[in-house]
Amino acid sequence: MLPMQPQLNRLMATNFTLYGASGHGKVILDMLQTAGIEVSVMIDDNPKQSELFGVSVLHSSERLPNKEDAVIISIGNNKVRKRLANELSVQFGKAIHPSANISKQAILGEGTVVMAGVLINPDAQIGKHCIINTGAIIEHDCQIGDFAHISPGAALAGNVTIGEGTHIGIGAAVIQGLKIGKWATIGAGAVIIKDVPDYAVVVGNPGKIIKYNLNDE
Repeated sequence: MLPMQPQLNRLMATNFTLYGASGHGKVILDMLQTAGIEVSVMIDDNPKQSELFGVSVLHSSERLPNKEDAVIISIGNNKVRKRLANELSVQFGKAIHPSANISKQAILGEGTVVMAGVLINPDAQIGKHCIINTGAIIEHDCQIGDFAHISPGAALAGNVTIGEGTHIGIGAAVIQGLKIGKWATIGAGAVIIKDVPDYAVVVGNPGKIIKYNLNDE
């Protein structure tokens, strides 16, 4: 097993509570267990099982995270993560897969999760409660806003800015120096060669706007 990178251990607790026990929560649980980090309990508003990988799953009516917990919101929906982050008065941790390759000069916000095979290069800044999913590439000097999701296999070239809550789809590519606005959606496999405004939904190669999301609520 690869060692956790020591420069990223701040807010890497030895014991976590996960809020969310569906598919995304399963991946985070597995990632933490792979890194040798204990998860004491998983909480879910609509649990489908009472146990996952040996960890108890409790309904949120039975237990909510408290101030003593180190919490990760293990829910894939960006809007739900934002709502819960604003509602919960807890300490948020971060989760990093041991195989992720992250520069010592990169910054990761609280609540952010970095999956297997990710590459994050120098001076990249990742906001709070982001998902950097399996095999994604974040090049130098990128800035990722809070609650964003960079999907598996997506690649951001250098100096790309991603706004709050934006979802970059699986296998999408963004050329260097572009700015993608907040709460935008970039479709799977899209190739982005010009700036994208707030709330835009973009698909294709080259990427074209097909509609706009209503808002971030």
